[in-house]
Formats: sequence, structure tokens, C-alpha cells
Amino acid sequence: MRYQISGKQIDIGEALQNHVKAELGESVKKYSERPIDAMVVFSKSAHEFVCEATVHLSTGLTAAAKAHNTDIYGAFDDCNAKMEKQLRRYKRRLKDHHKERPEPVELLGASSYILASEADTEAQEPETLQPMIIAEMQTNISTLSVGEAVMHMELAGAPVLVFRKEGKEGLNVVYRREDGNIGWIDPS
Repeated sequence: MRYQISGKQIDIGEALQNHVKAELGESVKKYSERPIDAMVVFSKSAHEFVCEATVHLSTGLTAAAKAHNTDIYGAFDDCNAKMEKQLRRYKRRLKDHHKERPEPVELLGASSYILASEADTEAQEPETLQPMIIAEMQTNISTLSVGEAVMHMELAGAPVLVFRKEGKEGLNVVYRREDGNIGWIDPS
């Protein structure tokens, strides 16, 4: 597994990096067979240290956790415990969904754009109805079942997920509704 350990305006020493690699590697390998990479970012917020960890698995899942503590090692340990709990909760579902899958999740390339909000644009009438593009990135759209899509969305902590449903050509969307339930858009 590849590790990217960094700090935002904090010096990350060799001892902390070794601690992160050992503990996170052990936790992730316990609940997943093929982790790809992990990104851990440390920062400081007032008197507390903040640790944010993101782990990408070969199944296409992305797990993320965040924790605060007055000690930098404590912040990582709390974050690692959250990550481990999250992976443990989904272990059975992950195995059930991917046990019968003969090959990895199929990915479709797509472009992702960030558009300027009305607050970013001038208060005057716009010259065209075309939105101003701030950033353009490449992203992947996975071919998943609806259950897998909901699991991916929950693990990533995202409010919405676009995916291709297995055996169908069009795109589907799952999203978290304001009432807390999950919505699914399946165009026919």
C-alpha cells in the first residue's frame, strides 16, 4: 500500500510517519484484502490537532475518517479507530458484494467541473447563460449495483454518487435526502 503522509503547516517527523504506516496498515489489512493507497493529512485547529485519513481499496471503495485531539498521536489513533470501525461495519457487505464479482469494478472516464456560484460572479446581469468554469478534473464512474453504490456513497461521506448500474447503459444517481433516507434516480 502506498502512503502519502503530510502536514498542513506542521512538521511531520519520521517517528509519526512510521507509527501511521504501522497502525493504519494493520487496521486496513485486517478488514480489506487489497488496499491501494492511503492519504493522511495532519493540521492544527486552535489548540487541537486534526487528522484526516482517506484509504482507497481495489474494490473501488473509498473510506474516509477525521478526528481531533490535543495530542497529534491521539488525533491519529482516534482517526484510525474511526476508520477501523467503518471498515469493520462494511466488511460483511464488501465480501458479499465482491465475492461473486469475477473481475474488479469497471470504471468509465468522465470530466468533472466546478462552476462559479452566484456569490463568486458579479452582481450585474451575465453576458451569457453559460456558467463560468472554475476547475476541470477527470473522474471515474463505476459500474455497480444499487447496494454497492449506496455503500460507496456512505463510505466516502458524499451527499451524492453517480454510477452505471450493472447490465444497463445509462447513468444512475443515489443521494441522501433531507429526511435522512436514500434517493435513487434510475432513468428509463
